[in-house]
Amino acid sequence: MQEEKQQADKKIVIQTEKITVGFGQNIVLNDLDIDVYQGEILGVVGASGTGKSVLMRAILGLTPKRSGSVHILGLDYDQASHDECRLVDQKLGVLFQHGALFSSLTVKQNIQVPMREYLDLSETLMDELALMKMHLVGLALDAADKFPSELSGGMIKRAGLARSLALDPAIIFLDEPTSGLDPIGAQEFDRLISNLRKTLGVTVFMVTHDLDSLFSICDRIAVLGKKRVLIEGKLEEMLEFDDPWVKSYFNGDRARRVKK
Repeated sequence: MQEEKQQADKKIVIQTEKITVGFGQNIVLNDLDIDVYQGEILGVVGASGTGKSVLMRAILGLTPKRSGSVHILGLDYDQASHDECRLVDQKLGVLFQHGALFSSLTVKQNIQVPMREYLDLSETLMDELALMKMHLVGLALDAADKFPSELSGGMIKRAGLARSLALDPAIIFLDEPTSGLDPIGAQEFDRLISNLRKTLGVTVFMVTHDLDSLFSICDRIAVLGKKRVLIEGKLEEMLEFDDPWVKSYFNGDRARRVKK
């Protein structure tokens, strides 16, 4: 009862109501509801093909939905004007699964892309801000003039994260942020995300399959399956949930090794 009251007191910053997304005859998400609360790290997990990345892209408006509504920071994107959507878009940062850096731009120039899109700043100020974002994510400043092809996988992730923070967002979306990283690099990236939440107060919507991330930094978890959210809550609720896949995922041998 106390936990329900605390949840009710929290501000919802992302809310989807009965959204349906499909490609041709294939319905990926059907009448899906999900809430994300201010200041939390929400981990979105599910088996391959359950629509984790599709959900993130549908919330961001990158993949069209067939029905339902999406509210971000109180704005109904279907009812809002272009200018209203643009103002909220500035408060969102995105790190795509493979970084999605522009190969023809340097790290510094990649970070500056959102600044050029939304702000009217001098080149000097944009250079200073880009270096600040690099420092914030622990990326060596001598990487500023390097191209993505000259970076390691971990550096690409950090550069993408720095770009997602370019406009000081209220919410950041992370798509498999630790995929492709070695265990030490993944642990460092988890720690970085947790520290950014603490220092900047951002809300984090994180699509992941990484059990370490789910166990170590997520406040809540949403499990996708059967084209909807099967369960949404704290880790303890996942461990008790009566579903074969959820039980296997959170109570299997690999999960037990992570918990140790």
